[in-house]
Amino acid sequence: MQPNNIPVIIPAYEPDEKLLDLLHNLRADGWDKIVVVDDGSKEGYAHIFDRAVADYQVELLVHAENKGKGRALKTAFAYCLEKYRDCVGVVTADSDGQHSPACIFSCGEALLNHPNALVLGCRCFDQENVPKKSEFGNKLTRRILKYMTGLNISDTQTGLRGISVDFMEALLHVPGERYEFETNMLLESKSLHIPIVEVPIETIYIEGNASSHFNPIKDSIKIYMIFVRFLLSSLSSSIVDMVLFGLLCYVFKNRNGFADSYIVVSTVLARIVSAFYNYSVNYKVVFKSEGGVMRTLPKYAFLAIVQMSLSAFLVNHLYPLIGGFEVFVKIPVDVFLFFLSYVVQREFVYVGKKHD
Repeated sequence: MQPNNIPVIIPAYEPDEKLLDLLHNLRADGWDKIVVVDDGSKEGYAHIFDRAVADYQVELLVHAENKGKGRALKTAFAYCLEKYRDCVGVVTADSDGQHSPACIFSCGEALLNHPNALVLGCRCFDQENVPKKSEFGNKLTRRILKYMTGLNISDTQTGLRGISVDFMEALLHVPGERYEFETNMLLESKSLHIPIVEVPIETIYIEGNASSHFNPIKDSIKIYMIFVRFLLSSLSSSIVDMVLFGLLCYVFKNRNGFADSYIVVSTVLARIVSAFYNYSVNYKVVFKSEGGVMRTLPKYAFLAIVQMSLSAFLVNHLYPLIGGFEVFVKIPVDVFLFFLSYVVQREFVYVGKKHD
């Protein structure tokens, strides 16, 4: 199979002539399977899609109203899974001229060579022609994604991707209707242990990327909402832990038999309650683990014991040196332990099943 036998999916919302230029060049390079999704464009753009069908024989899928890039991709995935089941997968590309046929070919070739991988066409953001909002957004997302998931990806927002048939099936059930779907796709590859292959591509921004429908504020919020659940879980667990710790210190501090150990006792009791709460939220909401309670709970319990012991040890030894309120000593200690704990949970506790 040659790369140009792989279907190319192009989601399009109110495109201009650059879509037609791309279709012309793809046809000239021998691509015969091109699926375009009209994602609810207004009537004024009908002539673009009419020409796409008449002049370049694309397979046109139409949304009656705008549903977002994620939904457009899912619509095309379902169509290709039914019609091109024997293909290794598909290549997705944007309609705004950012992806050249040569780059699309390179990603198709990489997909043929790595049929079980997710192929990403990655741009370089250090060039002078890159708009500042695109450079900032991609670099920020790259750093956040690396910490939150362990994925070290040079271009997290690329729309040029090679996706296998098996992965397409899984992606039909992944949440996200708009641009956040592409970030969810990366998270799903991590969950399913699907390797990622990066292919260097041209960094093309036409007219400062003015034709892009990506809203740097609204759509970035949707993308980063994926990560908010990580932070909310830990923050709410910390609040539970801190409140209980403060109350227990108040109760035990002046009790007979607890003068030398009330900090340790308060830390242990508060952490047991907050750890059970944190495990439940992380298991069901944050990491959405497929490992099963019997496999993940013992590992979490071991981590919680180590973290609790470190917290008690550090607070107990730092408090005599610093004095003041015990909670004010505990806060920086637990902030440090939180970042350490997150990485351990991500890589050890909630690791999903291997993808065959």
